[in-house]
Amino acid sequence: MSTLGDHLGRRSWSTPAGVVALLWLLAAAAAGWLTALVGTGADPAGWLIAGVAALGFALAAASGTRARPRLEAGPEGITVRRLTWTRHVPWGRVDEVRVLRTFRLGRGSTVLELELRDADGHERLVVLGRPELGEDPQEVADALAELRP
Repeated sequence: MSTLGDHLGRRSWSTPAGVVALLWLLAAAAAGWLTALVGTGADPAGWLIAGVAALGFALAAASGTRARPRLEAGPEGITVRRLTWTRHVPWGRVDEVRVLRTFRLGRGSTVLELELRDADGHERLVVLGRPELGEDPQEVADALAELRP
């Protein structure tokens, strides 16, 4: 189970550390590929592809590193972390927690949706999938239901 703790009535979920390490390795490999392409004078289209790959893997790895744990919950509310922001929301401002299942192109997908209200009243929809949570979103929703007063 990917849950990071169950002490003092708190639970947390994150991208598995092995996945984050793999993303960093892929970012380094793509950066090496880009360097090799530039050094050999390959065409600029190859540079673009390698550069986009390196940037994409680096951003995903940075997000997985910085936003740990991605979701944390306890008796006082939930905390959601992203690459550039962290929000703590008391349960009174958590409007809805639901699991959305979709089926497209022959493949099913399940995500956890959190409808939150900031202190100033602005609504925020947070969507988290299995890669961000490290666990099935339905199991996370069940755990949140148990923690919610």
